Amino acid sequence: MKINLRGKLALVTGSSKGIGFGVAKVLSGCGADLILLSRNPINLKKACRMIEEAAGRSPHMIAADLCYEEGRKLAIEKIREIGDPDILFFSIGGPPPGRFEELDMEDWKRAVELLLHPPVFLTLALLPGVKKKEWGRITYLTSVAIKEPIEGLTLSNVVRISTAGLVRDLARDVAPHGITVNGIMPGMIDTERLRELAEERATARGISAEKVLEGFASEITTGRLGGPEEIGYLAAYL
Repeated sequence: MKINLRGKLALVTGSSKGIGFGVAKVLSGCGADLILLSRNPINLKKACRMIEEAAGRSPHMIAADLCYEEGRKLAIEKIREIGDPDILFFSIGGPPPGRFEELDMEDWKRAVELLLHPPVFLTLALLPGVKKKEWGRITYLTSVAIKEPIEGLTLSNVVRISTAGLVRDLARDVAPHGITVNGIMPGMIDTERLRELAEERATARGISAEKVLEGFASEITTGRLGGPEEIGYLAAYL
């Protein structure tokens, strides 16, 4: 199946690496023009070069930290200078690991500011422009933790559930405008964050990180970790 997104402008947050980059790469390959948004300008420039080499088109690039209100306002200002996106894909990095009793209220506050505030703020600001087009696609990257808690990731397990509520609520409101809203709940995808988690578990258990990764893979029917671009193909389909 060939997906044609020519003439569509796609905003992808967290797109300098990991799943966000995989999604951006696939959307660009389907013909979409891109706005890459990430807080790390060095990684962002590298991602832009890689996508330009693959697709022959240079993405727009915005460096802003969505964890802070100033960064979110800057991002909206720069996006509006480029134009109203047709496609919004929100990929937000996860909060630090930790069990419930290891966390304090500041940890909870930061987790909400990281996982909930950015997608809500950007959606509120950009939704009117999408509605004018009478066509749009909004996708939120969440986690399989919404269905089944992941050991040692209490903040992610709890706070990400709010995104599922946002998806269901918003989907009903905007459907009459030709806009679909979906959430993707990836499991074990081979990213830098997963490898960091593997290192932490390996240290705690006194084994190698590779052994931890092998354990992750053994829990998957295919016997291997997923790849970021596989999430990208799903996002393009949606």
